[in-house]
Parts: sequence; C-alpha cells; structure tokens
Amino acid sequence: MSDAIDLSGDGGVLKKIVRHAKPDAIAPTQDLPLVDVHYEGILEETNEVFDTTHEDNTVFSFELGKGSVIKAWDIAVKTMKVGEIAKITCKPEYAYGSAGSPPDIPPEATLIFEVELVACNPRKGLSLGSASEERARLEELKKQREMAAANKEEEKKKREEAKAAAAARIQAKLDSKKGGKGKGKGK
Repeated sequence: MSDAIDLSGDGGVLKKIVRHAKPDAIAPTQDLPLVDVHYEGILEETNEVFDTTHEDNTVFSFELGKGSVIKAWDIAVKTMKVGEIAKITCKPEYAYGSAGSPPDIPPEATLIFEVELVACNPRKGLSLGSASEERARLEELKKQREMAAANKEEEKKKREEAKAAAAARIQAKLDSKKGGKGKGKGK
C-alpha cells in the first residue's frame, strides 16, 4: 500500500482511501463520537473474509475512544468522514493480538478492513444541540468560577492594602504621640 497513510507512526495501522467523502461531509468529533460503519474484515495472509456487515446489510455502531473495538479502528475511524471508504491494514498489536482473538483468527494475523463510515451521532441521551449546549454551559461556568476567583483575589488584595494603610495611620499617630511627649519631657 504505497499510497497508504501510516496512522500509528510505526506501520501498525495503515489507511488507504478507496472512496473520498464529499468535501462538506462531517467527521467524528467529541460531540459526535458514536459511529456507524459498514465493513469487511479480511485475513491478509489468506485473503479470506472472516467478518462482514455486507451480507445482512447491517451497520456496526460503536463509540470512538472507549476501547470497545480494536485499537486500529479507534485510530483510523476518527480520521474518516461520512461517506469515505478506506482500507485499514492492522498489524496484530493493533488488531486482536494474543488477547481476545476470535477463534477463527490467528493472534499473529495482520487484518485488512474495508470500512465505510456511514454516520456520526451524538452520545446516547444527548442531541447534537444539547451536547454543544452542555459544553457551552460548562465553559460559561468555568469562566464564572475564574471571574469569581479573580474578584475574590482582588477583594483580598484591597483588604490587605486597607489593613496596611490603617496600620500605617495608627503607627503614625503612635509615633506622633511619642514624639510629642518626648519633646515635652525634654524641656
């Protein structure tokens, strides 16, 4: 895959775009982490299909970044846009590896998935609007806390300055009384 993109930096996850998405297509984001994909999984060594959603025309849905799929998918699918089809080659350490490999897949197998990103959706219970609104609300609360902390700090500084000024006035009065009495006694 000479025109493949090395997504992992070590050759463990390679992505080759088979069909580009439209320029205005959406991509997975923090607000749209639930993805629907069509895929076909192939063992590189034998070119044998071991899993597919095409036979029954279903979609596979998962949330990116939660570790619910093989590492290669978490890495590659987040780089895709809706409508894009990509061939993702996964070395064993980014596929099933020795732990959790399905019985029909050798743990040392390199896998090739042809994945189509069908949709990106907000987390369950949140609409896209409410996810954005929640983020904006949290940002506003953070700003309010920062402003309150800054105001509190400013008030503290003013109180300390007022205390210092009052102490200086008292000290000046004490000094003037001492100075006045001292001069009177000396005469």
